[in-house]
Amino acid sequence: MNTALSLVNVTLEYPDGDGTLRALDSVNLKLNAGEYLSLVGPSGSGKSSMLAVAATLVRPTSGLVVIDGQDSTGLKDSELTSLRRDKIGIIFQQPNLLPSLTAVEQLVISDHLRGKPVKAARKRAAELLDVVGLSPSLHKRPHQLSGGQRQRVNIARALMGSPTVLLVDEPTAALDHQRSGAIVRLLRQVTDEFSVATVMVTHDTEFVPLTDSVATMRDGRMSPAQPAVSAGQPGFPASVARQSNRSPASWVSS
Repeated sequence: MNTALSLVNVTLEYPDGDGTLRALDSVNLKLNAGEYLSLVGPSGSGKSSMLAVAATLVRPTSGLVVIDGQDSTGLKDSELTSLRRDKIGIIFQQPNLLPSLTAVEQLVISDHLRGKPVKAARKRAAELLDVVGLSPSLHKRPHQLSGGQRQRVNIARALMGSPTVLLVDEPTAALDHQRSGAIVRLLRQVTDEFSVATVMVTHDTEFVPLTDSVATMRDGRMSPAQPAVSAGQPGFPASVARQSNRSPASWVSS
């Protein structure tokens, strides 16, 4: 199986007064195409920093970030832009949709910026919106869509460039429990269908068993990924189980 995303001994430091703040400390991760990883941990543990480095939005102080076999750490800014455009899909916590554009136009404009013909972009946009269950809403604007529907547009938009890696930042933070479960299941579906490597930062640990593996961030360090078996079963990381306020039965029925 192809390795889609690899972080090797990644360290990220920021100036902090007379010293430095270490946001990431020797982080290692290997994720294959078609694998879905949950990344959990307390606020300030380094989850967002890890996502920013994996997305090539922030250069690490040291270490390697390899996307689909290409080491990104030595690339120029223009080359990083091309790499993100062609290989990485980013799903932000807030959909950040343009208020004047319809659902299908939100996707078409991203392909237009890649220099692709509008007709082909419209066809792919319609296909992706069908995948995420929004065929009846192609021509609706953001104010006409629910929060869950807007997040579905966000997911479809991230897939327009046929990415190798999908990086997802708290996709359920603004959604109720039912819509949150639907979004996490949709990400499971697109990970399988499009064979992307998906990293999802989340506090909704009740949905972790829908992913393949789980890693915990704490003080800038990442634990080795473990199988995302159900809460209460042998092998479930205790640090994750402690973060959930739900009973084990609710994990299965969600």
